[in-house]
Amino acid sequence: MNPARISFLRPPTVRVLFKPRPKFNTKSQANSLIRPISASAIRAMPQFKLKGVSSLSLQLGEKQEVEVEGIEGGKVLLLNAGGQIKATGPKCTHYGAPLVNGVLTKSGRLTCPWHGACFNGETGDIENAPALDPLPVFKVVEKDGAVYIEGEEATIKAGRRKPNFKCGVSGGALADKVVVVGGGSGAIGAIEGLREKGFSGPITLISNEGYLPIDRTKLSKALITDPTKIQWRDDEWFKSGSVEVVHDEVVDVDLVSKAVITKGKERYLYAKLILATGGSPRSLPVQGFKVLENIFLLRTVHDAKKIVDAIGDKGKKIVVVGSSFIGMEVANATAADNDVTIVGQESVPLERVMGKEVGAGLQKLLEGKGVKFHMSAGVDKAEPSSSSPSKVGSVHLKDGTKLEADLVILGVGVAPSTGYLKENKVIRLEEDGSLKTDDNFLVAGLKDVYAIGDIASYPYHGPGGQGNYTRIEHWNVAQNQGRVVAHHIVNPSLKPEFFTPIFWSALTGQLRYCGNSMHGWDELVLQGNPGEGKFVAYYCKGETVVAMASMGVDPAMAKSAELMKLDAMPSKTELKGGLDILHVALPA
Repeated sequence: MNPARISFLRPPTVRVLFKPRPKFNTKSQANSLIRPISASAIRAMPQFKLKGVSSLSLQLGEKQEVEVEGIEGGKVLLLNAGGQIKATGPKCTHYGAPLVNGVLTKSGRLTCPWHGACFNGETGDIENAPALDPLPVFKVVEKDGAVYIEGEEATIKAGRRKPNFKCGVSGGALADKVVVVGGGSGAIGAIEGLREKGFSGPITLISNEGYLPIDRTKLSKALITDPTKIQWRDDEWFKSGSVEVVHDEVVDVDLVSKAVITKGKERYLYAKLILATGGSPRSLPVQGFKVLENIFLLRTVHDAKKIVDAIGDKGKKIVVVGSSFIGMEVANATAADNDVTIVGQESVPLERVMGKEVGAGLQKLLEGKGVKFHMSAGVDKAEPSSSSPSKVGSVHLKDGTKLEADLVILGVGVAPSTGYLKENKVIRLEEDGSLKTDDNFLVAGLKDVYAIGDIASYPYHGPGGQGNYTRIEHWNVAQNQGRVVAHHIVNPSLKPEFFTPIFWSALTGQLRYCGNSMHGWDELVLQGNPGEGKFVAYYCKGETVVAMASMGVDPAMAKSAELMKLDAMPSKTELKGGLDILHVALPA
């Protein structure tokens, strides 16, 4: 037997002491005191020794990754969550980031150092996107000068557990039915959140993409063409939770009858409706862009496959129109084996969001991979190929520059995908095509209808927001909004908690961003060198830091996001004085 593993299966002898038998007036009174003892109650959970740990001395907010003896590769994260010592899975269940490098508040909120996923340190439950699986939490036992954890070996090795999702729905539960329109991040957040919180009514997901919800962030970063490789859950998962998945397109909403109408002439009744249709990539209204082949948008797996097929054996001349995050990521993903040129209207890439200094540094990083830039440039037209007139052959800029092109990829932004609501006589769209919502993402003026993700303009209460209506096109934001809606459906009296918007991008290195600068910033405080891929940038409005970006300085973003949530972010003056965000203590 492995000495590191101690199983208490059955004691060698058992002594049972009985009190005098009481007298009962009825047989039912006697039977009420009889309790069957299951085998699981007799058998204690296996215990495993933690290597090199002799006592539990972690202070509030401290954490330590340790090996588990007797389990090959087994590790856990020891942490002090609000005064309780717990052992959890050691890696974020999103992309596997080591949580020991993350941020732990004194109350026990644990944040991933990479993409902002948050877990409850006491329970392991998810508190913020983008992780879908919670962490396992193991009981910690201190005895005989050593420390052990109690748990099953398979769970310790997995480092994750599946959320509460299984649900059997009866046909008579139509009065509680939730219909979710859209198959993106917001949709998966809402559906998982509903089942996690105990919602037992029927759920229908309607998506026009032709596959199950995917990790869309990987499309522009890696041009994945197989949806099964990036889908969050499989068919069996949705079936286990009694979630009906419909591959169709919603063309209207009947608010009187509380039904959505699809292109396939079907009507789906709802008690609650969640609109999560995301964004539609913009095209260019200039000559040649609507008629020539090999000019691509990028939103779906189908789009990615068309691009990959057009690239073929590589060595292609690729023109990316738009120095947006999507445009920059696609350029980064294709630069190794192709001749890639980015055309942008700003003086440097991402200038409006990131500022000139950071944008210039990111441009330098991509130039190091061979990407060429034409900035402060406008596109005049696209001309056909001389060898294949139906396909694009060149892009002409307004200054007369001609760029040879085997294919063109557009990254010029997205618009709210709400075309199916434009003719609706009840729903009012904002000027940008979005839907105005309240803090719970209920659409203004409508009952039982929610809007989340790229189509939602909601009151932003983060630094500098002052409750102004804001539309944020971030993957994490949509998923968190879905969770807020789920919680509100299950418990309408629950007040939503503020979550800091988080975004990330693959631009040679991993760029991380939190906060929101949509309402403006007037000064940039820059620490480090963007051109070398190691920096922290703070975007300030007056003395308030409204957003920050970092590269190569983890967990600066995760720390800043938590400080913003706690309204404890340092001031512009403090940061200009050289204050290191990693040395800032979190409030109690």
